[in-house]
Amino acid sequence: MDAYKSGADVLFVLLGAIMVLAMHAGFAFLEVGTVRRKNQVNALVKILGDFAASTIAYFFIGYSVAYGVDFFSGARALTGEGGVFAASGYDLVKFFFLATFAAAIPAIVSGGIAERARFWPQLAATALIVAFFYPMMEGMVWGTRLGVQAWMTATFGVAFHDFAGSVVVHAFGGWLALGAVLLLGARKGRYRADGRLIAFPPSNIPFLALGAWILSVGWFGFNVMSAQKLEGVSGLVALNSLMAMVGGILAALAAGRNDPGYVHNGALAGLVAVCAGSDVMHPIGAMVTGAVAGGLFVWAFETCQNRLRVDDVLGVWPLHGLCGLWGGLACGLFGAEALGGMGGVSLAAQVVGTLMGVAFAASAGFIVYGLLKVTVGIRLGAEDEYMGADLAIHRITAYPEEMAAYPQSVTQQGGQDITEGRPLRPAVEH
Repeated sequence: MDAYKSGADVLFVLLGAIMVLAMHAGFAFLEVGTVRRKNQVNALVKILGDFAASTIAYFFIGYSVAYGVDFFSGARALTGEGGVFAASGYDLVKFFFLATFAAAIPAIVSGGIAERARFWPQLAATALIVAFFYPMMEGMVWGTRLGVQAWMTATFGVAFHDFAGSVVVHAFGGWLALGAVLLLGARKGRYRADGRLIAFPPSNIPFLALGAWILSVGWFGFNVMSAQKLEGVSGLVALNSLMAMVGGILAALAAGRNDPGYVHNGALAGLVAVCAGSDVMHPIGAMVTGAVAGGLFVWAFETCQNRLRVDDVLGVWPLHGLCGLWGGLACGLFGAEALGGMGGVSLAAQVVGTLMGVAFAASAGFIVYGLLKVTVGIRLGAEDEYMGADLAIHRITAYPEEMAAYPQSVTQQGGQDITEGRPLRPAVEH
């Protein structure tokens, strides 16, 4: 029976890891559909490259920082022989599962800095964040690092509760991205001299919607499998995730005046907010949490773009930063028994823990991207930005048949064809 149990736990966590891995395709298509056509290839390559860099950084450094565990042992020991690691390689699939969470941080940041960030400095930022800064946050909340949870328990009677990462993952990623966005500045041509916004509409609503759908489906692995053991799985987490998602959709539909971008991001806003308390809320509380998040996203996105002139392309600070912050607080509200929750949470602990996480994330963003800005630079040159990251960085666009329409000054640099000898197709006759 022990063998069956350990095997079932391995399969359970592995399926969760695969579902969260699939969410990275959702991140990619959400960005592809939102950015302009000349930056779509860059969005795809960034998400995949960041995932690879994140996995390496987390394997060699980050996981040990978070949990004090490394994998520099023989394969026999890793699969459970000798009693150091759990049987059937459970610790290995647990790493895989948590690595997909860690890789979500640069995927979140990617959407905020789209269309004007240099590629290699961003990959370096990813390695630094996932090797050091994110694991410190993860270890403080989900591990036993720095005695934070012990202090919370001693002070408030209960630990800070963040079941699936409203604060640890989403608020951390969103507030860290804010520093990168502010240091980069707005895209060229985004604002007129008088400060008025110039619309850069999404390039492909179906791709945007596909990304949101992939993320929404994968999110049930993100939340439900956060139990990390088959015996801990709860249908309450699944239903709460569903109710928060639909609450976010309907609120964004109303607040956003039927805008498709707001509607699809409203689903994600609700899911971000419910992560922390999905295991302790009543479904009605989860629905309210999601609805507040959906409305909050629409208001904050418009405020950032129109009033504050913060050019956060996908709205990752409103979506992940603010809705993640709200999720940390909502856990303390709707997780309480007085509002139908399971109890075992403290609003005071949630406020303190959430604000500590937000402050740490914002500081990390300014530290990492500030250092890179003053050393190697983080922004594309004006000509490359005008040309688009696809041609400037990857030397091909998502639509190569259209490259013949570009002026020679765009497709050549220093007298050399930047397509590296790739023949340009004849222009399409209209």
